[in-house]
Amino acid sequence: MKQILPAFLILLVSVLISGCAAKPPLLSRSGANLAGIDLSGHWVLRRAAGQPPAGAGKGEQTLRLPPVLSRRQQQRGQTVRVERSRESSVQVFIESGKAVKITQTPHSLFLSYDRARIEEYTFGENRIVALGPIEAQRVSGWEEGVYVVETLDEEGVKLTESWSLASDGSELVRVIGIVDGEKDIYASRQVFDRS
Repeated sequence: MKQILPAFLILLVSVLISGCAAKPPLLSRSGANLAGIDLSGHWVLRRAAGQPPAGAGKGEQTLRLPPVLSRRQQQRGQTVRVERSRESSVQVFIESGKAVKITQTPHSLFLSYDRARIEEYTFGENRIVALGPIEAQRVSGWEEGVYVVETLDEEGVKLTESWSLASDGSELVRVIGIVDGEKDIYASRQVFDRS
C-alpha cells in the first residue's frame, strides 16, 4: 500500500501539471511558393442571387461573430457556420470587406480590404502579432497552392485563414475558421471575383 500511494500521487501531479500546461505552439509553414501561385489582383466579394451589388447600400463591412448557437447563413458570396458564441481575442485579427486588393511580392502578401488597413503576411513567418493590447502567435506560408495563416491567442483559440485561386484564376476563395481545442466556433467561405 505504501508503494501504491507515492505512485498514485506522482500520477495525480502529472495529470494536474499536463492540464495546466501551456498551449501548444503553432508549427511553422513553408515560405516557398512551389506551385508558383500569384494571388495578386483586385477582387470583389461575390453577391448572392437577389442581393444588390457589393457596392450598393450601407451594409456592414466587418465580419462579426453572431451571438447564436449553431446556424448556417448565406451572405453575399459567403457561407458562414457558427457553432457557439464564445468570445475570443483571436477574432480581432479578422479583416473583411466587399473588395480586396492583393499585392504579392516574392516574399510577402499585402491585402487591403475596401482600401482600408493593409495586412501584411510574410511567407514562412512565425512571430508574435499585436493589435492594441492583444497579442497572438502567427504562422503563415504555402501549402500546395493555398496560402494559409494561423493565429493562436493566449487562451489557445486558433484562427485559420486561407486564400486560393479557383476557376482558372478568375475566383479567389477565402476560408476562415476559428477552433477552440477540438470544437469549431466559426466557419466562413467567401468567393471573390476578379475585377
